[in-house]
Amino acid sequence: MSARLSLGRILAFVFLAVILVITLFPFYWIVRTALSNNFALSTDPSSVLPVDFTWGAFKRVLGLASLREAQAEGGSGASLDVLLYLRNSLIYAVGQTVCVVLCSSAAAYAFARLRWRGRNAVFGLLLCALMVPSVFTMLPNFVLVKDLGLTNSFAGLIAPNALFFAFALFFLRQFMLGLSDEIEEAALIDGAGHFRIFFRIIVPMSSGPLTTVSLLMFIVAWNDYFWPLLVTNKEDVQPLTLALGVFKQSSPNAAPDWAGLMAATLIAALPMLVLFVVFGKRIVNSIGFTGIK
Repeated sequence: MSARLSLGRILAFVFLAVILVITLFPFYWIVRTALSNNFALSTDPSSVLPVDFTWGAFKRVLGLASLREAQAEGGSGASLDVLLYLRNSLIYAVGQTVCVVLCSSAAAYAFARLRWRGRNAVFGLLLCALMVPSVFTMLPNFVLVKDLGLTNSFAGLIAPNALFFAFALFFLRQFMLGLSDEIEEAALIDGAGHFRIFFRIIVPMSSGPLTTVSLLMFIVAWNDYFWPLLVTNKEDVQPLTLALGVFKQSSPNAAPDWAGLMAATLIAALPMLVLFVVFGKRIVNSIGFTGIK
């Protein structure tokens, strides 16, 4: 029995190790490419270690390398204002996350804790939005944003998903349905209104799910590409995802600056890594959250 259990554990660890390697290898390959000389990459493309190790790609992306230095390492000489595009992505992601979480949590409270005629029918109608692919709504949303004069603005980027995001509404409503009624009833007896109950009781009790939804919405907005591509063409508004595409196409008559592109990709991924490090444990704990602490 003990030998069988030990064998099972060994197989489980081997399986986890294989999955871990498969998952992390693309990230390592990005790091390896970013630390390579772009000219030297073509001489040894299968090398596991960086080819002709250099920090030049990061200097090119951050604007710290001169034109001569950039071209000497295979760069196209194109400039990429990473800080500007990071700022744009941050404004877009944070703005959309705040709007979605605030509106979805308030709507989830209304659908889960309040009693009103037609509540389930309206919720079922809104839930149908989960079945509609987002690509089907892009063109109508673009026409609306254009008619409102919100193209090339952060308001135009954020507006379509600011008031309603089906997954966030569904996720938060399902959690709030499981909250205890006793605390809410006690607050009503003490004379608290629904707004006070929501912000002083429901929101603190839902901190785990709200953190999870916030992180997911931030990732969705941070990685968004097609919607910003439709409504923005100015550098002052374009997020980093669009800038990476422009940077890749900056040298149409020569080989792309893969090292620089991977360096910019790593810089773009840093906020996601920070979020997972800071909030990862809290998100895991929210899975077993009961609603009473």
